[in-house]
Amino acid sequence: MCGIIGISGNSPAVQDLYDGLVVLQHRGQDSAGIMTYDGRFSLKKGNGYVRDVFKPKHMARLKGTLGIGHVRYPTAGCYDEAEAQPFYVNSPFGIALVHNGNLTNYTELKEQVTKGNSRYLNTDSDSEVLLNVVADEIGRIRSKKLNAVQIFRALNHVFKRLKGSYSVMCIIAGHGLVAFRDPHGIRPLILGKRSTSTGVDYIIASESVALDTLGYEIIRDINPGEAVYIDSNKELFTKQVVRTTWAPCIFEYVYLARPDSVIDKISVYKSRLRMGKFLAQRIKKAIKATGEKIDVVVPVPDTARSSAFELAAELGVPCREGLIKNRYIGRTFIMPGQGMRKRSIKYKLNPIPLEIQDKNVLLVDDSIVRGNTSRKIIEMVREAGAKKVFFASCCPPLRNPCVYGVDMPSRKDFIAHNLSIEEVGKAIGADAMFYQNLKDLETAVKKGNPKIKNFCTACLSGKYPTPDITEEVLTRAEITRGGIEGEDATSQDDQLVLL
Repeated sequence: MCGIIGISGNSPAVQDLYDGLVVLQHRGQDSAGIMTYDGRFSLKKGNGYVRDVFKPKHMARLKGTLGIGHVRYPTAGCYDEAEAQPFYVNSPFGIALVHNGNLTNYTELKEQVTKGNSRYLNTDSDSEVLLNVVADEIGRIRSKKLNAVQIFRALNHVFKRLKGSYSVMCIIAGHGLVAFRDPHGIRPLILGKRSTSTGVDYIIASESVALDTLGYEIIRDINPGEAVYIDSNKELFTKQVVRTTWAPCIFEYVYLARPDSVIDKISVYKSRLRMGKFLAQRIKKAIKATGEKIDVVVPVPDTARSSAFELAAELGVPCREGLIKNRYIGRTFIMPGQGMRKRSIKYKLNPIPLEIQDKNVLLVDDSIVRGNTSRKIIEMVREAGAKKVFFASCCPPLRNPCVYGVDMPSRKDFIAHNLSIEEVGKAIGADAMFYQNLKDLETAVKKGNPKIKNFCTACLSGKYPTPDITEEVLTRAEITRGGIEGEDATSQDDQLVLL
């Protein structure tokens, strides 16, 4: 999961790029980068938050009306500053690129682009490999001046070579801004425009919230398998290069995206409200059967808040802000390494005892991945005086690796991988455990756009939308991320289901 933004405008782009990355900061906290073009490329990137990477002196030298930006948390490669994006190659023309997603055939592509020393790679990033694939195909055109037809023809060959998930933007020096989205539309990408006294400015970004904040009008989401080209004269060209099954990532709606974003015409906020309503119906049946009483619903801030308020209304139970979040702690889910995650949990949340003491508390969170945060929160709530602590997840049990750009590559990382729902509840110290049903989750999201028939639910169901995902691919991903060692990689119960 990363955040990307590109602007082709009529005035200096750097401030909009910076502001857009701040709005997309939730999609990556490891590094940030901006590259602009005004006849020559200017680049600044580094580790840390957007506000820490860019100082006034950097902003002043990022000149040009054309630019791209990136915020990153790594799922491939390492945490080295060298892997911060954008990446750049000087041939052909000079091409700069940003990428959100993960290439599942990285090893094969790396061998292709480095064969015969034709290209040299500076990092282990799949995004750098992707850049060289794009450069390779554009270089085959062998023309001093490119047009839209030639660029789309080159991208057709790029699509044929890539496997996995990818939303991509690149600047081709002297030509303009190019963007494309993988054939399944796993990662989001949206196009917008803004009319000014000097002409029309175009923007492409991971989420619509960036467009809203910067005053751009939404044109539409870029379709799966579609390419967009905005030339140096600000003329817009689009082409459906390849076609296949639409399967956007459902975890974008559960956790990754901001609630004020609209992805593929589906409101993230509305989908989370519906998740809460569906989950409440399941909880109603469970507590009716057991005779348990819920006195108060407490959301785990921030992502679960929308669902929790709707869930509480459906149950007829008060919803209270019983946990206060330290705004200066990042998202623990995307922090590198278990040690750092565990250390930051204790600083992240603090309970309000007046809302918890002597009550049966239902905690509502967006999902449970490793269980560390959930366990600690339950301990906090008990220490604050709760009689009983119940726990509800707006997402079904996470059990399978994500190979498409979310930091969930190792099966042993999932608390629910080899445990039943009741066992998960015991493991995190809850008096009762409630999970969303997968069918209900799909219905909650799909209602926003009935045209989308399928979602990528690989981390929940084991159904991978791209046919190249084999047990070998999953095991290699786990080893790459240090999740397993040797032959103890998988359980005999692991099953892969391909769409």
